[in-house]
Amino acid sequence: MELPHSVSDGVATVVIRHPAKRNAMTAGMWRALPPLLDGLSADRAVRALVLTGEGDTFCAGADISTLRGSPGEAQELAVLAEEALAAFPKPTLAAVRGYCVGGGSQLAAACDLRFAEEGALFGVTPAKLGIVYPASSTRRLVALVGPATTKYLLFSGELIDADRALRTGLVDEVLPAGELGKRVAEFTRVLVSRSQLTQAAAKEFANGRTDRDAHWAAQARGSGDTAEGVAAFLERRQPRFTWSV
Repeated sequence: MELPHSVSDGVATVVIRHPAKRNAMTAGMWRALPPLLDGLSADRAVRALVLTGEGDTFCAGADISTLRGSPGEAQELAVLAEEALAAFPKPTLAAVRGYCVGGGSQLAAACDLRFAEEGALFGVTPAKLGIVYPASSTRRLVALVGPATTKYLLFSGELIDADRALRTGLVDEVLPAGELGKRVAEFTRVLVSRSQLTQAAAKEFANGRTDRDAHWAAQARGSGDTAEGVAAFLERRQPRFTWSV
């Protein structure tokens, strides 16, 4: 199975594609994601990344048939892919239609932002399979929705709709049917127009890396982005930021 990807106007789009099983992730797909992200991270033309599913489903989880042989190995692959996505140094956004369940929720939670279409369904379902959800994934979920909602999702394995996901903080925006693609394109245009310096520092700080103030202060002094941003504001024009990851 493939993870098709493209780059256009500063935005990399990675597509989860496994239509026979609602875009469930196979072992090969989990393995393919970290090196793909490494390559996109190194591409200076990429300023933001969108993760989405093919068609009307984001990702229905892990392909259960791959769990029969070695469930521990399958989970390890999923965690490595999740951590690679979380570590991507540029803004990431999950664009969710339909089912976002199990491993799909792991991937969506590892993105910086999540936009969903009305009708999307979210669930974290290891309790249905007797699987211990990884500690790192649990902590990430707690950081997004708090301990009470995390327990609800993990204890029950029940699905929640997009409106409840929005209320709990699992998603950032919910769009009417047919409007998700337009809104994602609009918002990513905003992201690529902003300072990568600001974004990279903010991402580290928000993710708990609080020991790099001096590093980012030095980057700011040497970048010219601050001077450009102030000049552009005073001259009432769009800034031309040059610092890149």
